[in-house]
Formats: sequence, structure tokens, C-alpha cells
Amino acid sequence: MKPFHLHIPNLATVDLCPIVASIPHSGLEVPGAIAHTLNERYQTYLPHQDWHLNQLYDFLPKLGITVLEAIYSRYVVDLNRAAKPPFFGSFWNSVVAEKTAFNAPLYQIAPTPEDVERRVDQFYRPYQRQIEQLLNQRIAQFGHVYLFDLHSFFGPTTDEVCLGDVNGKSCSEFLTTTVESAFSAGGYQVARNHVFNGGYITRHYGKMPQVEALQIEVRYHTYLNADHLDQEVVPEWQVPEFEQAKSKFEPIFRAIALACAGHAPTG
Repeated sequence: MKPFHLHIPNLATVDLCPIVASIPHSGLEVPGAIAHTLNERYQTYLPHQDWHLNQLYDFLPKLGITVLEAIYSRYVVDLNRAAKPPFFGSFWNSVVAEKTAFNAPLYQIAPTPEDVERRVDQFYRPYQRQIEQLLNQRIAQFGHVYLFDLHSFFGPTTDEVCLGDVNGKSCSEFLTTTVESAFSAGGYQVARNHVFNGGYITRHYGKMPQVEALQIEVRYHTYLNADHLDQEVVPEWQVPEFEQAKSKFEPIFRAIALACAGHAPTG
């Protein structure tokens, strides 16, 4: 089975848009063989994941946006890290994390280098190949493509929405301003390149010709019940806060899709 879900717009009901959305950190699956090597407290719950963005953004294909969504947890393999040494190490830098985001040891039986390489082959490389394939397909169709890398966070900032364009290097001012203006018009406070200025996916694919890449981070509190966030359980998504955010996000992304579809880059 492929380690991702690919959601292609239904071209019978909507025009295809030159936007590809990547959701690399919302998968929660952990294969049993890996789960059994984790410390007991992490066999049923792993912290600091991008909770339920697949449900939050499930309207995107209806807007003509192609969506690539990871199935497996970022603790199995982190799709937003470069596949380079040390492959097993820091949560913030390595493709396979040795500890949680809060620096707590994850494993009672650490993976061997061979185990890590198998994970990269099985879960990481297929996702990256699929992103590149989708980008090249949209370039062939439109001459250019916009890549949104969609994430969520708890800290270390209280900004509601954080946009990362590698300090203006991964996309045009048009794209960042379009997304910033749409979220601001929807009533959200938006920051640029504050704490989050773009991870591996934004940086790597933003260097491709005819590709503009932007990381979009939304704070947990903008769409989840704050009372659930301090508990060691996956927070509920069937809550009023989620439905309210989703009802606001859909027109925000509709405006973004219309602006992007009508814009022809000059560079």
C-alpha cells in the first residue's frame, strides 16, 4: 500500500487549479513492528503532531486543488526533513526522531541504521517522488505551480497563522501576500517567517523552476478545543471550534485558489 492518500479534484465538477497541497504531518498510523519498539507510554499516543489537518482541509479538492496526505506518523519518518545524516537523531532535524518534540526518549529498542533506511525507502521516498511528479504534471499543464505545505502547531508562538517563504526565497511576494490577505480578511492574525520560515518541503521544492512553495502553519487553538490540548490523547476534531474554523477556511482558500488561477507569474 502506498504510504499516502492522493486526492485529485473531480474534473467533471471543478476546474483544475495550479495548486498542490502537501499534508506531511497529520498521519497517525504507526506499524505494529515499530510501535512495539517504543517506550510504553508512546505506544498509544505520540505528542506534537499536526492533528486532523486531513479533515480540516478535506474541501480543497472541491476548489480544484490537488492534495497529497501522509498516512503514517511523523515519528515513523519525518517527510519534512532532509534525508541526510544523521538520519536518526533530533526531532527537529533528522528524518527519524530519537526523542519526542519535548526531548523525551522514544524507544526502548532503538532502530538500527538498516531499520531507518527501510523506513526511508518505504515511507519517505515514495512521498517525495509523488510531490515531484505532481509538480511536474501541473507545470506541464499550467506552466507553473504553487505548492502549499500545510502544518499546525502548539508553540512556541501565539500567532494564529504563520506563513513561511524562507524569507522571500521560496515564492513570490504575490503568493505570500495573497495568502496573508485571505487569512486576514477571514479574521485571523497572520505572521510572516516568525519562528516558522519553511521546512524541507518548502525549501527543497521552492528551488524547482516554475514552482512557488509556501508553508502555512495554523495554531492548534484556531481549530481545536484548548481544553483537550494538555491531555495525552489525540484531541477531538468533532468539536465546535473545528467546524467554525473549517467554515472560515473554505472561503479563505477559495479566494486563494481564484487568485492563483488567474495569475500568470512573470519571473
